[in-house]
Order: sequence, then structure tokens, then C-alpha cells
Amino acid sequence: MDLNPWLYILLIVAGFAAGFINTLAGGGSLLTLPLLIFLGLPANIANGTNRIGVLLQSLVATKQFKQKKIFEWKDGIWLTIIATIGSFIGAAFAINLNDEVMNKIIGGLLVFMFFLLLYKPEMWLKSQQGEVNAKPGILKLLVFLGIGFYGGFIQVGVGYFLLAGLVFGAGFDLLKANALKALIVAVFTLVALAVFIYNNQVNYLLGFILGTGNMTGAWVASHVAIKKGNKFIRWFMLVTVLVFAIKLLFF
Repeated sequence: MDLNPWLYILLIVAGFAAGFINTLAGGGSLLTLPLLIFLGLPANIANGTNRIGVLLQSLVATKQFKQKKIFEWKDGIWLTIIATIGSFIGAAFAINLNDEVMNKIIGGLLVFMFFLLLYKPEMWLKSQQGEVNAKPGILKLLVFLGIGFYGGFIQVGVGYFLLAGLVFGAGFDLLKANALKALIVAVFTLVALAVFIYNNQVNYLLGFILGTGNMTGAWVASHVAIKKGNKFIRWFMLVTVLVFAIKLLFF
């Protein structure tokens, strides 16, 4: 695909913004997916191509959080496995994507997420879990199976739902939830990307250019998250979830 050099720069800038937003909250794909479609990719190929950037940003964020000892691998192993299974199924369903209806569904879910963020702020800021190493119950596994399915299917906004599941379902504070979110997304995106590659729905050139920005944004955001902590992350989530919900529902 022959593009003006300025469009490559735009891809990197959008990738940076998406990587930053996704690492601290979610919804960054609302910037990159429309851009990929604007550059001429069909919606399903844009959906597959976008996963390259998401994978790269998640690997960078996971590495940064792990180096700072924000989480241990064992903390999220069961949730990662079950979300990855859901992601594989969701990606298989996403091969023929109808995104107009999905935009309204996602927008409605983000409105719900906004009010959930306002509800009992202390639950987002302090760790609530008892025994974090215990194998999750059936209900929790089903919730993360559904989140994984959604992530494999469309990806957009999955970070918000993972954070809600990790905070309310697993009891982690927002900083640790963000770290585990990066790990879970990295693993299930790898599987989803393989499905899109198998079905020839990935543009590698645009994907890796975009991914350059995603990785840089994730690196910056992971340092901001560690430095600023839970309160900053929650306020950042409130602002971004409201903006993206309005965009999806009314524009």
C-alpha cells in the first residue's frame, strides 16, 4: 500500500495515543480502527491489523509492570487461560464483522462503566482480594470467558471490562489490575491475531508502523501508572470512558 509519508507519521501518532490510553484504561482502538479504515482497509482487515499494535503495546506494558514487581505471573494465570479461550472463539466469529450495531452496544456498555467508576470509589483504589492465588470460581471464569470472547471479537474497550472484572471480580486495586490486564491482553491478542493471520486479514506494513507508536505509548503510560497510582488511573478512566461512550452513541 503506497501512502503519503505524513500518513505513516499519523499512524505512529495515533498508535502512541492508543498505546497510552489502552495501558492506563482502554478504548484506544477507537482511534486506530477508524484510521485504518480511512486508509483504505476493509473493516475486518482493519480489525485484524489493529491487533499487531495491541499485542506489541501489551508486551511492553507487561514487561514494565513486571520489572517494577507490580504483579506476579501466578496472580493472573487462570484468568489469562480462560480469557484466551474466549478470545479464540471471539476472533473466529469476527471474520465477517458488522460494526455498526457493535458501536451502539459498546457505547451502552461504556455508559454503564462510567457509572460503575463513580460507584464506591474506594473499591477501585484498594485491594479487596483474600487469597489471590486460589483458583477462581466458575462464575468468575465465565465472566472472563465472556470478556475474552469480546476482546477476540472486536477489542475496542475490552480494557475497561477487564479492569472491572479484575477489580470487582478478583479484588485487585487499579494499578495491579492494569498490570494483569496487560498480561491477559497480550496472551489473548496473540491467539486472536493468529486467527486473523490464518484468514489473511492482516496488513503487516500498517500494523507494524502502528505498533511502533503503540509500544512507545505503552512504555510512557506504564511509567505514569506506576508513578501516579490508583487515583490518577481512576480519573483517567472516567474521562476516557465518557468521551468514547459519547463518540460511539452520538457520532
